[in-house]
Amino acid sequence: MPTSEDRPEERPETQAAPLSDAASKAAAAARIENQAKWVDLQVQQSIQRGEFDNLPGAGKPIKNLDRDHDPDWWVKQLVEREQIVVLPRSVQLRKDDAELDDLLDTQTTEDGARRIVEEFNERVIAARYGAPEGPPLITMPRDVDATLAAWRERRAARVEAARRRQATTPEKKRRWWQRR
Repeated sequence: MPTSEDRPEERPETQAAPLSDAASKAAAAARIENQAKWVDLQVQQSIQRGEFDNLPGAGKPIKNLDRDHDPDWWVKQLVEREQIVVLPRSVQLRKDDAELDDLLDTQTTEDGARRIVEEFNERVIAARYGAPEGPPLITMPRDVDATLAAWRERRAARVEAARRRQATTPEKKRRWWQRR
């Protein structure tokens, strides 16, 4: 079925006369005033329905109102709330180097362990060739083959210890109704 948009000659001729600049400003101010009244009405109705009751932070002062405006306020609050530790790259690499063997021990395959050591070495090399920041970088890349050999020895020792524990643990006696 054709509509009036299909046939412009059938559209009603109700074009408003252009408003003067002062009239358009007055109309805009009236819209803003009506919008503010509508928002206030919505807030009052929500208060009456109890939608603002028992909100977290109710009755507590707003934090950091006495401080000057900081454009990075949200980053600082995120770091504080999530307890994120941001260290200079050289210190972070030292920490990662100290924890690397423990991280490798969580890997079950040699490929996974090799990938972790290679990624660590890439980060160390990138830090060495990058612009220095913070304390001097003293962490050296790890020898992949030597690190993996040590990982294999630790893994073999863990497997052997688990076998010994299992061999010395007596099997639980099963009840007669659980036997098959």
